[in-house]
Amino acid sequence: MSELIAAYDAALFDLDGVVYLGPEAVPGAPEGIAALRERSVPVCFVTNNAARAPETVVDQLVGLGIPCTEDEVITAGQAGVQMLIQELQPGAKILVCGSRALIDQVTAAGFTVTVSADDAPDAVIQGYEPDLPWATLTEAALAVQRGARWFATNTDPTRPTHRGLEPGAGAQIGVVRMVVGGDPQAAGKPERPLMQAASARLGATRPIFVGDRLDTDVAGGRNAEMDTMLVFSGTHRAPELFAADPAHRPSHIGRDLRDLLAPAASVALNGDEARCGEAYVRLVDGAVAIVAAGDALDLVRATAALVWSARDAGRPADPSSVEQAVATELAR
Repeated sequence: MSELIAAYDAALFDLDGVVYLGPEAVPGAPEGIAALRERSVPVCFVTNNAARAPETVVDQLVGLGIPCTEDEVITAGQAGVQMLIQELQPGAKILVCGSRALIDQVTAAGFTVTVSADDAPDAVIQGYEPDLPWATLTEAALAVQRGARWFATNTDPTRPTHRGLEPGAGAQIGVVRMVVGGDPQAAGKPERPLMQAASARLGATRPIFVGDRLDTDVAGGRNAEMDTMLVFSGTHRAPELFAADPAHRPSHIGRDLRDLLAPAASVALNGDEARCGEAYVRLVDGAVAIVAAGDALDLVRATAALVWSARDAGRPADPSSVEQAVATELAR
């Protein structure tokens, strides 16, 4: 059987939770990306983290044993600035509620950066910054109340690290939202601008996007009409996968990005039964029963197909038996 990646002309990767966790590479990520390069598969690293400049991301990847160039990295910060260019007049005044890298990118695009709502900024743009002062959030909220347009690089509520989940840009945006209501216009996943920019940069017509979150990565890929792979190396796990609504369901499921190099898994769904490899599950009295466990990942794949089919038909499908069976093997 051919490798899954053979059906695609490029591989796009989320970073946090897929390629690395904080300062550490996800196990197998350097080897998997090297194998893709050996097959001449174009790759692009697509991150919603706007706190760092692309060259900083390159330095980290190279330090983790993943050679890459700046042309292979695209951030939500870059996509956010491009959105400002498209939406605002040249030289517009922008209150930047984010990192030094985002400030530099906004400045380089020809905008005037301010830190005070009293300067009557034309717009506010928010992006992730771990050391963001509370006063800056206050100025952003005041500026939006006074009529400034509200933009965001991304809205991820959390970010995975080697220590566990930490608050993301969405948490900081939530502070402003509590004051002003509504939502900012966002560039990053799950919105289309960042994903479209990544595909365009590679000239890809059939890329696959690999991510660890259903609400940003998978939804973002689907919004950009891309196939997706959810990997269990970062944030979301089997319970979130089984609970996913149609807009958040991935095309493929993998332990980590190396599953791009494995044969594509096939699920046989027949009424109240589903099989994948040696895994075999059946729906009994509204609950998923494991007939044959097989491989943990195949068990998840079969269960997901069975649960989604039943719930889409308005029928109950409790996958808790499978969640317990795979919890240890597919744990963070």
